[in-house]
Amino acid sequence: MSSSLPPLNSLRAFEAAARHLSFRKAAEELHVTPAAISHQLKALEDFLGIKLFRRANRRVELTPAARVAAQHLHEGFKAIFQAVEKLREGERDNLLTVSAAPSFAGKWLMPRLHRFVSRYPQIDVRLSARMRSLWHASHGSPRRDINDTSLDDADVAIRFGDGHFPGLDATLLLTLSVAPMLSPQLAHPSGPLKHPADLKRYPLLHDDTAYFASGRQNWDCWLDAVGALGIDTSRGVHFSHANLAIEAAIDGLGVVLSLPALAAGDIAAGRLFLPFERLVPADYAYYIVCEPGACKRPAIRAFTDWLLEEVARPVESAPALS
Repeated sequence: MSSSLPPLNSLRAFEAAARHLSFRKAAEELHVTPAAISHQLKALEDFLGIKLFRRANRRVELTPAARVAAQHLHEGFKAIFQAVEKLREGERDNLLTVSAAPSFAGKWLMPRLHRFVSRYPQIDVRLSARMRSLWHASHGSPRRDINDTSLDDADVAIRFGDGHFPGLDATLLLTLSVAPMLSPQLAHPSGPLKHPADLKRYPLLHDDTAYFASGRQNWDCWLDAVGALGIDTSRGVHFSHANLAIEAAIDGLGVVLSLPALAAGDIAAGRLFLPFERLVPADYAYYIVCEPGACKRPAIRAFTDWLLEEVARPVESAPALS
């Protein structure tokens, strides 16, 4: 079949020149010179043994046969481009780029991701963990909108906010509560920690991620919620990201007020524990976000379903670190 067809480049030159009725515009579209277009068209006319264009008053016109052929070629090249795009889409279906904040990626997603990879070995995951700061305005940093509507060129993102993500589809992933946590190694030398008032004997660690819409310090909001008075919340080390604050608590630096959901693995392993039963609901949550309609893509649908399964999955216990 190929021996009966003219060269593809000459057909492309003809289709572009016929569509524009201009050799110059065809040359610009195909990134060649007008002389190259003329050469390709002359070769095509010689191959077919017919004339394709007539020159009239400084413009070109298609011959009747060329006019009919040009329409078929236009449809043919359109079908080729669509087929190539389908091939590219098939390749993208096997590639999934995920964006998440470092705290969520490191403390929640990474310990679980092996289960997704094992279930869907055909999906090639790319994880982007970009640093994002949601500090309280009282700490000197300007407070921007809590909802991050950027996807960082990712297919799907896990974002922290109140669920309002203009221009994106959002699915609630994980509701959050805030509570004090500390290392067992710290609890013993500092004395019993039975009531919130006992916190005055402990160093406080501050996860400065804004978990409450008021913009006040997280410790102040939690202490108000449990009715504890007389705790000096101005003391202690501040951290701009939850994972840093949680790691500091594991190392025995103090009592951190943060998200037990992020520290679930550390709690199960005995590296941290919650001294009080009271968990105060945060005003924000984690959401799965993507471009409108993109959730129908097989890889994104599989990842979303898996995330929702993982939220409902009990955290596996492990021996405490010595």
